[in-house]
Amino acid sequence: MNMLILVICVLVGVAFFTLLERKVLGYIQIRKGPNKVGFMGLPQPFSDAIKLFTKESVSPLMSNYYCYYMSPIFNLFLSLMLWMCMPFVSVFLNFNFGILFFLCCSSLSVYTIMIAGWSSNSNYSMLGGLRSVAQTISYEVSLSLIMLSFLVLIMSLNLFDFVKYQVYIWMLFICFPLAMVWFVSSLAETNRTPFDFAEGESELVSGFNVEYSSGGFALIFLAEYSSILFMSMMFSLFFLGADLMSWMFFVKLVFVAFMFIWVRGTLPRFRYDKLMYLAWKSFLPVALNFLLFFFGLKIFIYTILI
Repeated sequence: MNMLILVICVLVGVAFFTLLERKVLGYIQIRKGPNKVGFMGLPQPFSDAIKLFTKESVSPLMSNYYCYYMSPIFNLFLSLMLWMCMPFVSVFLNFNFGILFFLCCSSLSVYTIMIAGWSSNSNYSMLGGLRSVAQTISYEVSLSLIMLSFLVLIMSLNLFDFVKYQVYIWMLFICFPLAMVWFVSSLAETNRTPFDFAEGESELVSGFNVEYSSGGFALIFLAEYSSILFMSMMFSLFFLGADLMSWMFFVKLVFVAFMFIWVRGTLPRFRYDKLMYLAWKSFLPVALNFLLFFFGLKIFIYTILI
């Protein structure tokens, strides 16, 4: 029952997050955003969902049908599975290896995009899938190394321990550069502007999801926005004082999600070679240096205590 309630709440949250995004982008571009359906356009996400799921689903003649059909379903399934490691105060599924679970699920989501791009049998979607794989794998390295820095600091794989260790000071103040690297890496990990190369509309028509319509497209869309909300939750948990008992935690979560939208409305798309350069020549050395620094700091503190 807990899992079902969580999944329903995440999906409703995703629905209203899409509305928030369209409103914010509207005001950034000096226009209104959706405001015709109901009061201030509030039922707009639900009418969009009904429209998408009632449209005819078209599959390309030469596509690999089963892979093409199943990859959006698995994509959404994996992005909802990520939420299972969220450390609720009610100890919902508070396992001791939450960080490992997060890394496993986020790594698996690469395959669904790759298979979605390949099975459509279109050159555009294949290119989008390849770009996404290269990009996600590159940025997972920096995400993993940032997490390793935290593991050295708190000596635990349990996400709930971040709550205990941030009672007096937020991690944001202890390691501000890592917080910025984490935020940019999570933008790249979730294929968001300025790193939305998998869905490059200007050069790849629509990237890996170019052949998807109706329900398949809706599922990919839901998976992407669910991942964005989850990465916002992780940022709040790691850096902004994980006070899960307080409603302020969810205010912080919404603020970080708003920053994702803000970046989309402000920045142009990056160049692909610069994206790879940023991952391997900037973020990787920074994350490694911080890891070694925290490692040395931990040993230094232990020797003083002993």
